[in-house]
Amino acid sequence: MGPSPGSTVRELALHILDLLQNAVEAGATRVTLRIDEDRAGDLLNITVIDNGRGMDATAIARALDPFYTTRTTRHVGLGLPLMAAAAERAGGALDIRSRPGEGTTVEAWFRLSHPDRQPMGDLAGTLLALLLSEKAPRLDYRHRVGSLVFEFDTDDFHAALEGLPLSHPAVQRWLVGYLTEGESPLAAG
Repeated sequence: MGPSPGSTVRELALHILDLLQNAVEAGATRVTLRIDEDRAGDLLNITVIDNGRGMDATAIARALDPFYTTRTTRHVGLGLPLMAAAAERAGGALDIRSRPGEGTTVEAWFRLSHPDRQPMGDLAGTLLALLLSEKAPRLDYRHRVGSLVFEFDTDDFHAALEGLPLSHPAVQRWLVGYLTEGESPLAAG
């Protein structure tokens, strides 16, 4: 069964990239990304926690309005509204918790087996896009599918690289392999 009429087939990895970019735009220097796939409980949970500038209740409401954005790089802010719609189409929901000066937590739930749940997509590419971005925050990442887990913290990378930047070509090649290899068993999981 395909997507329902009017739905946009978009990989969840692209929604996650939007959330990560929002965190960077909000001045986050540290981001936690958790993806938990519970097949027995038929639940997919995606959580992004950042230490950015945070939002008050009015800003949270605006963040879910597809025609409002604080960004200057695009005219409308579709990231959060599209993810909220994707979660709702798949029997889930999206929640934003935030306070000015205290960062933001965005949590989305999806029914894992729902026919309208979008595919996960290229998580390794999403992580790489964040890690190689100009204002890349420190990232604490965990993706769990049942008993399989892939996790890393960029603080560990930086310590092992002894000052070599993630943008160095040899480091980039290693990083692509590392992320692809780490995510691969989970996609097959």
